[in-house]
Amino acid sequence: MGQVHTIKETLSDVEFLVNNQFTGEKTLVIVDQDKKDLFFDKSIFLDEPEACPFLRYKKGDNKAYCTVHLTRPEICRDYGCWRLLILNSQGRRSGRIMYRRAFFSEDIILTKVWNECVDPLDEPDDELWDEKITHLLIHAGYTVRK
Repeated sequence: MGQVHTIKETLSDVEFLVNNQFTGEKTLVIVDQDKKDLFFDKSIFLDEPEACPFLRYKKGDNKAYCTVHLTRPEICRDYGCWRLLILNSQGRRSGRIMYRRAFFSEDIILTKVWNECVDPLDEPDDELWDEKITHLLIHAGYTVRK
């Protein structure tokens, strides 16, 4: 998510205006009260320089924590629920692929493209399937984000 979200403006030590690089959405985020100490540890960026600016690992714990969980941007609220995100030509979410290949969308045109071009695709290899559907969706005017 570090490629998606950038800090546009620092308002205080714990308040930031975040910019979504794909949609242009701006969100005010505030570091959760119980995660301030965790937030100030920036060591994650030594191993993961492209990590979300608000993601942290607790020492001795392999779990990742969102330090702005209570005020996180909407796309982050859905992040754990999609594997591939499909954006329309205006950069707005049009659909998502969850789990291995479960498709969800309310976009009528995207659903038609999916039903006619992607659903019949017989590709057992997930990486090749991702490449093929990404190509099909880009050709139809969409953007696909992993």
